Amino acid sequence: MAGRSGAEGAGRAARALGAGAGIVLAIAEVWAGVALLNLPVYSLLATLAFAFLAPGLILAAMLGWLAAGRFADDVHPSQPPAPGSRRAIDAHVLAETVALTVMALALWPPLAYLLVGDGPGVVVALGLGLALARIAAWAGCHLSPGLRAFGFAASYFPTLVAMLWAGAGWLARLAQ
Repeated sequence: MAGRSGAEGAGRAARALGAGAGIVLAIAEVWAGVALLNLPVYSLLATLAFAFLAPGLILAAMLGWLAAGRFADDVHPSQPPAPGSRRAIDAHVLAETVALTVMALALWPPLAYLLVGDGPGVVVALGLGLALARIAAWAGCHLSPGLRAFGFAASYFPTLVAMLWAGAGWLARLAQ
């Protein structure tokens, strides 16, 4: 039993380290969006279109991967995948990616509006970051709990960090 709890403790430590790295990346991503991607704003719609391009491509790749995997399966597509199978893991990552993309669809448009004068590149950076983080989470679900935790944290927290930053800027402008 001691060996098992040691492995569980190592798994927890790897997940905590991965999540912490994802949070650090979230802050760096928002900073990079402001400092490095200070794009001219041609239109809010164009900014959002490019923000959602990379996550949309990742969703398409995940859907294609799952669909292609069904051809190799003898299981009927209406049957749920076996728990712990590669198909079940891929379906979980796809569902999580859809949920994170829906969160982005709800929060990035007002975020882009709030940042029009300060850093419209933030939403483009968020889109690129979400796509890369979902790839890390996908790989991590198959390879390593720490990488999975990093992928989720790096997918979830950048939007929250950007919303806090934009909200603080908006409150500061109101106070003037």
